Amino acid sequence: MQNTYVWHQLNLHRNKIIFALVLLCCAFQSEAQQKVRWVRKNNPNYDEKRLTYGFLIGLHTTAYQINYSDQFVNRPDLDTLHSVTPDWSPGFALGFIVNYRISEFFDIRITPEVAFYENKLRYQNTNRTYQDQLIETTMVEFPILLKYKSERRDNIRMYMIGGLKPGFDASGKKKLEQLTDALEVSSTNLSLEAGLGFDLYFPLFKFSPELRYSRGLLNMLDNTTNIYGQPLQRINTNTITLYLLFQ
Repeated sequence: MQNTYVWHQLNLHRNKIIFALVLLCCAFQSEAQQKVRWVRKNNPNYDEKRLTYGFLIGLHTTAYQINYSDQFVNRPDLDTLHSVTPDWSPGFALGFIVNYRISEFFDIRITPEVAFYENKLRYQNTNRTYQDQLIETTMVEFPILLKYKSERRDNIRMYMIGGLKPGFDASGKKKLEQLTDALEVSSTNLSLEAGLGFDLYFPLFKFSPELRYSRGLLNMLDNTTNIYGQPLQRINTNTITLYLLFQ
């Protein structure tokens, strides 16, 4: 009986209850919009600058991609070699940023950097023994990139980036490879780069985490006559890098 009375009262005041809920929702929505409207924009005129500078730190993992040569199948002296397997290895890079604003949504960016790489190849024999080749290089690189930006939302902006990255070996280990009969790789490389990131605006600077993939276009194999170069026809680089950019 009590339940019947309660439902009867709710039914009588149903319109009043619905009206009150609508008013409450409108009040919350108005308050939320007021808060969004008054979010403080950090560095509101930063993107109006034609030329900006900064520095970057890169943490990467890299691995060779290989193609076998015909000699790997045809030569009798390579019958004991079962496979050549690349492995991913970590490294890091340090560099500077020079950013030129073309328009509201496009920038050209040059980021000269010094990158430290380690690449591993394992030569696995049919008798389950193996030999490892570790190629350590210090590359001076000059990525030339086109940056496409979305509209800025308060203090964040998404972007995509891509371009070319020429690189030159500065480690001076080429002669050492020749003397030790190790795997020899070229001292120059050219990579195609693509990635995405976020511009985060702070009161005194802009911070941009960025994830970028780099694919080497040139054949890095430099000597196909020694024991480590004979089974191979081509070596390309693959690198995934997390960049932390400060401007």
